Amino acid sequence: MRLSGIGVGRALATGPVRRMPDPLPEPSEAESPADTDAEVARTRSALQQVAAELTERGARAGGAAKDVLDAQALMAEDPTLVDDVIARIGQGRTGQRAVHEAFLEFQVMLVGLGGYMAERATDLGDVAQRVIARLTGVPAPGVPESETPFVLVARDLAPADTALLDLDKVLALITRDGGPTSHTAILARSRSIPAIVGVTDADSLRDGQTVVVDAGAGAVEVDPDEETVAATLRTIEERRAAANAPITPGALADGTKVQLLANIGGVKDTAKAVELGAEGVGLFRTEFLFLDSKSAPTVQQQKEQYAAVLKAFPGKKVVVRALDAGADKPLSFLNDSEEENPALGLRGLRVLRTHEDILREQLTALAEAAAETEAELWVMAPMVSEPEESEYFTALARELGIKVPGVMVEVPSAALLASQILKSADFVSIGTNDLTQYTLAADRLLGTVAAFQDPWHPAVLKLVAEVGRAGAAAGKSVGICGEAAADPALAVVLVGLGAKSLSMTPAALADVRAELLTVTLEQAQARAAAALTAGSAAAARAAAATA
Repeated sequence: MRLSGIGVGRALATGPVRRMPDPLPEPSEAESPADTDAEVARTRSALQQVAAELTERGARAGGAAKDVLDAQALMAEDPTLVDDVIARIGQGRTGQRAVHEAFLEFQVMLVGLGGYMAERATDLGDVAQRVIARLTGVPAPGVPESETPFVLVARDLAPADTALLDLDKVLALITRDGGPTSHTAILARSRSIPAIVGVTDADSLRDGQTVVVDAGAGAVEVDPDEETVAATLRTIEERRAAANAPITPGALADGTKVQLLANIGGVKDTAKAVELGAEGVGLFRTEFLFLDSKSAPTVQQQKEQYAAVLKAFPGKKVVVRALDAGADKPLSFLNDSEEENPALGLRGLRVLRTHEDILREQLTALAEAAAETEAELWVMAPMVSEPEESEYFTALARELGIKVPGVMVEVPSAALLASQILKSADFVSIGTNDLTQYTLAADRLLGTVAAFQDPWHPAVLKLVAEVGRAGAAAGKSVGICGEAAADPALAVVLVGLGAKSLSMTPAALADVRAELLTVTLEQAQARAAAALTAGSAAAARAAAATA
């Protein structure tokens, strides 16, 4: 039997299944506290203890996991939620029942908002489970203990559990729920754990069953024969050897250079990128410097942060994305009104144009940081949809001292008009995550349409090809900075379509580097041509594999 879902990364794993315990049962409505004041105090204490535990776990985990767990800790102490819980206790509920009702009501609201907020509903549910477990004196649902390695299967995995997984024991993750940007996917990718999320039939898997998890194919092979298991183990060893091979600049078998860059969110990510052989940065997501701010950081504050990143890459290219606010990353000082469909609303460069002072300050801070370091600074505008926007951004950037301004291609209109956009922009970088969602009309943060969020789709590849041709004609750089670049097989196709650089999570660099070395430019172009003739993502993947 073969189950399908959304693969995270390319890795393979095989082993026996261990299932996560089911969630705690719903607390009884019939019970009432004997002493309301004591129940309030007991519940406040439980909320505070869970918040402290999550913060401590985050400090131990570090990296992306710390950010996720810190966010969960804030949920446990959110004043609105706490007040709601206390009010319900005052109405005669026990602490555990009040937590269940208040958190569930907020979860339903988040799901209704969709997008990024809907993905956070699972995180909120995990906080509620931990508080209820503490109030009732039972262990919180978590990763099962095992003396031997296993493949973990769950409805979804809480960030607190994912962050501290024992990688000597957990071979891979399979979840029924979750999308490509759920916290399970984000943390699995950052820790290089093979994972497949959104496996609708995951509930059919039973403890002890042997499975082969192929993240690259998004497939789970259930009860494989001995030959399949043996072949999987051989492939795992071959990939491990490739990952340990000496780090070299990205190139094809015929010597064609392909810059391999890293996607980062700040200075905390630079050491790992350098260690894993990144030749620079292809996407520095500057919005992470703004997310916790009630007001925009000052020029000096920004300059210090940017300089710290640039200093980690002396003599190398660092591509910075200007503040990409809106949609799944709203900022109170920029996005102060609700929109029916924020993914199609005032986001990226659109919102920066309405707050040009913030854009000017960011570009000024970047130019000043670059002047104090030896890195090669490139800056690009997000969410550009037509040539006039490129002209506006590049002119302003040059005015403020940015030497290499460019734009992101994330919507079909920008891809189709790439030749005109490149008259003003010095380079373009294709954000395949957004380009896929806008091409297929499928919100990339919704698990319900996750099957459409596949950058192998020929419609997406044809848009990439259009940009590649425009870049070649203009003699300007075309890069890829979406998750598609982390798929080694797709990386080959993207190079065949004209990409000169690939930027990805640092954990994917070794696999992509090794894959590129197996093909010449002519072979990469042949695979790309084959993929373009297909009628679906699956067919494109198969066509490229046999070209």
